[in-house]
Amino acid sequence: MKLVLLSGGSGKRLWPLSNDARSKQFLKVLDDENNNRVSMVQRVYNQLEKVGLGDSAIIATSASQVDMIKNQIGSNVSIVVEPERRDTFPAIALSASFLYSERSIDMDEVIVVLPVDPYVDDAFFHKVVQLEDILDESGADLALMGVTPTFPSSKYGYIVPKKGAESAYLEVSHFKEKPTEKQAEVLMKNGALWNCGVFAFKLSFIIEMIENLGLPTSYLELKKEYEKFNKNSFDYEVVEKAKEIVALSYDGYWKDLGTWNTLTEEMSTSIMGMGTISEDSTNVHLINELEIPVAVLGGRDLIVAASPDGILVSDKQASPKLKELITDFDQRPMYEERIWGWYKILDFVKYDKEKEVITKKICIHNGKSLSYHYHEYRTEVWTIVKGCGQLILNDEIKQVNTGDIVEISPFVRHAIRAIEELEIIEVQSGPNILEEDIKEPISNWNKIKTILQITD
Repeated sequence: MKLVLLSGGSGKRLWPLSNDARSKQFLKVLDDENNNRVSMVQRVYNQLEKVGLGDSAIIATSASQVDMIKNQIGSNVSIVVEPERRDTFPAIALSASFLYSERSIDMDEVIVVLPVDPYVDDAFFHKVVQLEDILDESGADLALMGVTPTFPSSKYGYIVPKKGAESAYLEVSHFKEKPTEKQAEVLMKNGALWNCGVFAFKLSFIIEMIENLGLPTSYLELKKEYEKFNKNSFDYEVVEKAKEIVALSYDGYWKDLGTWNTLTEEMSTSIMGMGTISEDSTNVHLINELEIPVAVLGGRDLIVAASPDGILVSDKQASPKLKELITDFDQRPMYEERIWGWYKILDFVKYDKEKEVITKKICIHNGKSLSYHYHEYRTEVWTIVKGCGQLILNDEIKQVNTGDIVEISPFVRHAIRAIEELEIIEVQSGPNILEEDIKEPISNWNKIKTILQITD
């Protein structure tokens, strides 16, 4: 059995901590069993490893999330990168082609697809393992896992079973998306399950679908023709058209932490970051990523969140409407985690058509490095405010320490590696500063030294 974890999201529902580069699954606001602060994706991956499924998993995601994933769960994880976002069916098809052509997985192998961020007990993943036997036993096209509802929710989709004799699995009659609470009560009485987005199929099932669409089954070739996929969900393209579907019920703990009101229910502390909440406040959570204090006085049922991307003050019950409120917000992500560390934008000024200035604080973890590259259009000035490192300018290497200032002109190739954790204030200036102005990057430090014939 192989697992495909879907990692997407636009970063709107948990704004301002989440953004286009840091979706909800990467926010470190949960605690693990050792009281370490972890993200949803770290929590899930740890659970997979505990039940022996870590090596069986690949993650399907966009290019903007690759560094974040590697930063949080390590560089050994297998990642399938979508050339562009085209919904869940194309992402799953691309992952299937990767397993088929790059990993040579047998066509009878069972593939289980699930979100990268369910908040569940370990028992959930032991149940996932059973989908393999259920699929073989039933001979169905798809085997789903559904959660036994604990209340009549109008937020979730429902898997409605056929009426008949009980067995290890349910035969699926149809699906009902986000019913009213009254409809949900009836569905619960009829044994319906919450659809938690977990389903299994034989590899051959999806490979044949790709062939029927006239697309290549080779991973490398399919990436080149990825835009030919319609932007359709797996539910629309596959689930609604499958001839026979069965479902396995799970009655343990499961929760969708997709909004501030649900996420704060699972946080172990009411304050993260610099700030205070008055004693007469009730059911208030404060999360502050800024380096200035935030105070909440006499608040009721509030989430207060502050980051370089913005500040949110919201009634918790109203927070699910946040995505609709911020649709007009269009700015570059102000905080990102990368495989080498992180950066946050401290200031961004556009003086005229010919000049922009961006001030960043950059942290490079011990032993990590920025790529060797140059810029055509911008000048950079670095001030080393913490740590020490090795700096390469063109083909010369030298050590830099706290207090040093480095000026980098256009077309000067440069890279830096942290001997001790580095913090740098970087001021970029030039016309229309873009990521595309990072030219000919080489990321591996040893490769850089070999090319330049540099010895320590």
